[in-house]
Amino acid sequence: MAEPASVSVVIPAYNEEEAIGPLVGEVKKAGGWREVLVVDDASTDRTAERAEAAGARVVRHPYNKGNGAAVKTGIREARGEVVLLMDGDGQHDPADMPRLAEPIGVHDMVIGARAASDQAPVRALGNAVFNRLASWLTGRPIDDLTSGFRAARRDRLLEVVPLLPNGFSYPTTSCLSFLKAGHNVTFVRVKARPGTGRSKVRVARDGVRFLLIILKIITLYSPLKIFFPLSAASLLLGLAYGAWNVARHGKIPMGSALLIQLAVVVFLFGLISEQIAAGQERK
Repeated sequence: MAEPASVSVVIPAYNEEEAIGPLVGEVKKAGGWREVLVVDDASTDRTAERAEAAGARVVRHPYNKGNGAAVKTGIREARGEVVLLMDGDGQHDPADMPRLAEPIGVHDMVIGARAASDQAPVRALGNAVFNRLASWLTGRPIDDLTSGFRAARRDRLLEVVPLLPNGFSYPTTSCLSFLKAGHNVTFVRVKARPGTGRSKVRVARDGVRFLLIILKIITLYSPLKIFFPLSAASLLLGLAYGAWNVARHGKIPMGSALLIQLAVVVFLFGLISEQIAAGQERK
């Protein structure tokens, strides 16, 4: 079990001057953490000054890089054996932090899962779809794929830092990477509070990015989860199209043969990719 003295609390922040000071104060009261580290992603307001005044160690980016880039900086700069990540807008309740940190040791990552009622209806629906898709692809139940409130072993996080995007999709990437690498991941229920300011996540734009990231990570670790269904669909479509044409016209059309050939090529490509992924895991 992780002791608070081994935990670095990392808070990526961009233009959060209203929330960051009170948040740092709440975090420090919630436990005897090794440090509270705020990564200021080149804010144009007084985010850095207010974080320092509240007692946080502040690392500043010279220019705006994105939420994921700030998280990566925090992971690299953290001094604790455990990194606890939370957003800088105050939506995560520091009272839940001990419940996230405590299971680290038995588990490599603990994610704070929000209830659907704590999220906007459109976002809750989108997250539910992503959770179901990711659960099927990984073979593990995933309660909240996109929650930024999580704790993890720093050495494990450093393994996946090269995979993390600079934008808002680092929760998705880190969760899937941990699961597919065979690390222990669990979820605990947390209460989300209304954050300050406007959300920087755009449903349509970032929803497409989340989907692409899910497919990228699964293709990297378990390619057949993607290639086999595509191959099977192409094969069944080709056979059905061919059978229909034989019954109606007495011949097999070129389109049917091409679909069957495509199924074979996609399946073989998936097998090769699976062998490459297995070889990478053995290294």
